[in-house]
Amino acid sequence: MANKKDNDFTPVVALPPGETIKENMIFLGMTQKELATRLDVTEKHLSNILNGNAPITYDTALKLEVTIGSSAEFWMNLEANYQLNKARIGKEKDFKEDLEILKDIPYKLMSDYGWIDEENDRKKRVTNLREFFGVTKVSSIQQAYEVAFRQQKVINEISDFGVLAWLRKAEIEGRKVDVAEYNKSKLRKSIPRFRMLTTKQPEEFYPEMKELCADIGIALVLVNYIPKTYICGATIWRNKKVILALSLRGKRADVFWFTFFHEIAHLLNHSKKEFHISYDRDRDEIEADILASNYLIPENAYRTFINNHPSFRREDIEKYALEIGVAPFILIGRLQHDRLINYNDYNDMIPTLDIVMQ
Repeated sequence: MANKKDNDFTPVVALPPGETIKENMIFLGMTQKELATRLDVTEKHLSNILNGNAPITYDTALKLEVTIGSSAEFWMNLEANYQLNKARIGKEKDFKEDLEILKDIPYKLMSDYGWIDEENDRKKRVTNLREFFGVTKVSSIQQAYEVAFRQQKVINEISDFGVLAWLRKAEIEGRKVDVAEYNKSKLRKSIPRFRMLTTKQPEEFYPEMKELCADIGIALVLVNYIPKTYICGATIWRNKKVILALSLRGKRADVFWFTFFHEIAHLLNHSKKEFHISYDRDRDEIEADILASNYLIPENAYRTFINNHPSFRREDIEKYALEIGVAPFILIGRLQHDRLINYNDYNDMIPTLDIVMQ
């Protein structure tokens, strides 16, 4: 076994060196108490060695060489083979657990997006996923991202591993972005500039938006949406860097901008280095929702419009939005959310975003 070179070989059981010691004790007619005395160790310690609960150390190997026979190298090789076989059995067990999890991971979609290599062999898929997530076993991913699941999720059918895959991709892409040191004060002062960007087309606003974020200390990334995750965006802290990720779910411009300002609200008003995920239809993060709404349209300006234009005519919406420096679809989205107009009203004025991911 010690000379086996096939990496696919996995032993059925791992026999501790203690079994060989027991055979020699029988051959020599020696009791456990007597051997413990000869080895100058306690009976309890010897029992642990015999049962594989304590390793044979270099010192013990030298003592066995004298008391039982066979070289110290022989005993150390037995110990090394035992530990290696235990590790192989453990690795095989981990593979079986990961193969069970595989069915819950959107591997095909991840490969279609180019996040991971296309692969049909299930074991190779597991290996690829371990490399993608940066873990020794896929079953430990949830523990690594445990903080992401402390918040309540109102959607029962959510795909936890889909969420984890999306977050990991956001993290990978965010780490590639060079940013300045995070500056909360600069972020707060930049809100008016971000609001003005809502009036521009994606090919114009996104490069400026990304550059402005980087100057503030935020790595802005877009990550393909994964079905059944319901993620609109997230903020992730990694090594003092803020990663703000957006999913473009549904591609509605009002949702895109609201999510962006929702994440800004977290960065400005909640504890530093907390992990936040914005789920569609999730109303648990009420404070961030309210703050995001008011960053986009200050409450007094919003109330002024409602009071002065109760009929919510198209031309009034368009004119007033531009007067306060936001795109009309921002005002439409808020009126729809507050049920002051129907959800389908003026949807033709809400652009569908097509941003080239970089």
